[in-house]
Amino acid sequence: MKKAVLMFSLLFMFAMALSGCSSSSSGSSKNEILFWNVFTGPDGENMKQIVDAYNKTNPEFKIKNVSIEADDMYTKIPTVVNSGKGIPDLTVVHAERIKQFVDNEMLATYDDVLADFPDISEDNYVPAGWNIGDINGSRYSVPLDVHSFVLYYNKELLEKYAPNALDDNVVTFDEIRTAGEVSKNDGVVGTVVTWTRPTFLSIYHQLGGDITSDGETPTLNTPEAKEALELLKGLVDDKITNKDGEDAGQLFKSNKAIFYPEGIWMQNSLNDVESLDWGITNFPQVSPDNIVNWTSSHQFVMFKDESRSEEKIKGMMDFLDYIRENSLPWAQAGQNPASLSTLENPEFKELPHSFLIEDPELQKSLKIFDYKYNGFVAEEVDKLVGDAIFGKLDIDEGLQKAQKAVEDKIAANNKK
Repeated sequence: MKKAVLMFSLLFMFAMALSGCSSSSSGSSKNEILFWNVFTGPDGENMKQIVDAYNKTNPEFKIKNVSIEADDMYTKIPTVVNSGKGIPDLTVVHAERIKQFVDNEMLATYDDVLADFPDISEDNYVPAGWNIGDINGSRYSVPLDVHSFVLYYNKELLEKYAPNALDDNVVTFDEIRTAGEVSKNDGVVGTVVTWTRPTFLSIYHQLGGDITSDGETPTLNTPEAKEALELLKGLVDDKITNKDGEDAGQLFKSNKAIFYPEGIWMQNSLNDVESLDWGITNFPQVSPDNIVNWTSSHQFVMFKDESRSEEKIKGMMDFLDYIRENSLPWAQAGQNPASLSTLENPEFKELPHSFLIEDPELQKSLKIFDYKYNGFVAEEVDKLVGDAIFGKLDIDEGLQKAQKAVEDKIAANNKK
């Protein structure tokens, strides 16, 4: 009996020892990097493809890929960081979130490890993606991509109603209006209203506006913002666009719209429509002299975790260096990788959205609104724009309310 008890005790202690070796407070095993990301859609399969390929190289630290809905992930992050338990080793976040994470002292920097990875540097990335991670002289993120809001066009309808619109590779709102005035007589709209936030912000910035004047104070109630909303409302009022409630995407897919403003990530949905012959170009411009393409970026960050070893951090950097050189699957998901090495791949150059980073001048057109209170602005812009341009809300009143709402949210946030 004593022998049996002794044997049970030894087995129990052995099991506990194994358990201790296989987990840590960070939520990942000793030789595993816990990687959280927001890729729960079709692009998640492309990221899984990259992770699986990397793990097959037999690195010292393999990647455990965990995709979480964005809202859920951003809710979980403060909880796990504050508790010190279950913290992911590596996380992909949207660029607009980074400044607030830094302000809240939640992020670790890459400063101490970049010297050992000289190719992860400014020279090897699209500036719009790389610059986001440099805050107060420290490097807080490494970019995965730059994804932009652009303009799709129906090639047949373009030739019929606006044959010269793309002569300079820029479609202006005046050209859309001119084409739409003719096409609406045939039951075809010039353009459609899609995601109103990047649409409004792109025009707002073209007109010289921005969502903050100094990095702290929001600036929504401005003459430029009013002009941007009036431009869009004018297109709606003059029946150049779809009606409120009409399915914009379906109109374009049914060859009933010449132009379709949308993200580069939407092209796979168009590839499925056999009757549609489409192309892609810059977002519509007020003037061809000041091109602005609303852009965001997925960025790799490290949330603070005192238990994360230097060896594991090096393993994470090995993974980022691998992605820098092997981003084609991410481009095939409808994204533009931030790594310039992708430009060397002939398969990438065949992708329709590659033009945005192939041309160094167009790289300068990529505008990321990285205001640290961007989330508050986004919430109010989403409420404002659609109602304002479809005549459900007075523009002046809407801008005043949006400005005050953002100011109130910032004040409440700063009292915490």
